[in-house]
Amino acid sequence: MRAWFLIPLLLAAIVQSHAAMGDPPAAPPMLDTVLVTGEQPGPGLWKVTRRDSDHVLWILGTQAPLPKTIRWRSDDVEKIIASSQEVLADAQGEVKVGFFRAVFLLPAALGAKKNADGKTLKDILPPDLYARWLLLKQRWLGNDDGVERLRPILAANELYGKAIGKSGMTNKNALWPVIEKIAKRHRVPVREIDVPIPVDNARQAIVDFKSTAGQADIDCLATTMARLETDLDAMRARANAWAVGDLDKLKSLPYPDQRSVCLNALAANANLREKIDGAKNRIRSEWLAAAEAALWNNASTFAVMPISEMIDSDGRLAKLRAKGYVIDEPQ
Repeated sequence: MRAWFLIPLLLAAIVQSHAAMGDPPAAPPMLDTVLVTGEQPGPGLWKVTRRDSDHVLWILGTQAPLPKTIRWRSDDVEKIIASSQEVLADAQGEVKVGFFRAVFLLPAALGAKKNADGKTLKDILPPDLYARWLLLKQRWLGNDDGVERLRPILAANELYGKAIGKSGMTNKNALWPVIEKIAKRHRVPVREIDVPIPVDNARQAIVDFKSTAGQADIDCLATTMARLETDLDAMRARANAWAVGDLDKLKSLPYPDQRSVCLNALAANANLREKIDGAKNRIRSEWLAAAEAALWNNASTFAVMPISEMIDSDGRLAKLRAKGYVIDEPQ
């Protein structure tokens, strides 16, 4: 990641919010769940239809993290894509920052990564929280002392990423490249939905990010640590449930996520809150508009969406249901 894009990319990466977690135990438990390997079917497809038409929008629910070593059995999906007129990518934010302005502000961006006045995490975290941090740091980051000078919100990101990787999982979307290849093989057009998120004043964005340091910043790290202390085994269970297509199991597992707390840390600044809220609303509305257009224009359309949002009572699938579309879940 280019350091000068740190602030806007951070905004784009956490525009989705989820429920926060409860209090953690004092030390991380050992992992019990064994990850599935080899070729797996993944979940069935959701079917969205209009009541007055036989046009169909097929949606594959994606999951993260997933086991590194599984291979997705995509035969059934390939048949549907081959008979579709369009593949609809998931919407995402695309941050726009002027290159020369970004390079000019590189020293300021690097400074925004670190705690003020050269302080370390030991200086700013409560003693009990820092003791827990040291346990998790040793387990997942080893002797990386450079992380000690990072802002808590960025230390949380480093810790979480390493823990996922060393637990045999990956947050990388391994499904989309397969879907793109299938679409290309069958000459089905892919519609990308990139919502531009302008950063008109990069210097101000850095100042805004610096202003969010404080208790909310510490809370982000605390909830990230809590998730790693309490939820890693459940993450593996969710990954397995997705891999074998066990939707009931996936729904039954609680889905805590630290991102809402980290999002709140940024939203403490009015300028950042406005950009985050605007990005969330535009990403949702532009995807919904594209989905509705596809349902009107195409006999068959294939799309992808995070499965956590598909089972969310306030997600995009729920919005389509509220508009009168018929939603059939996979059996």
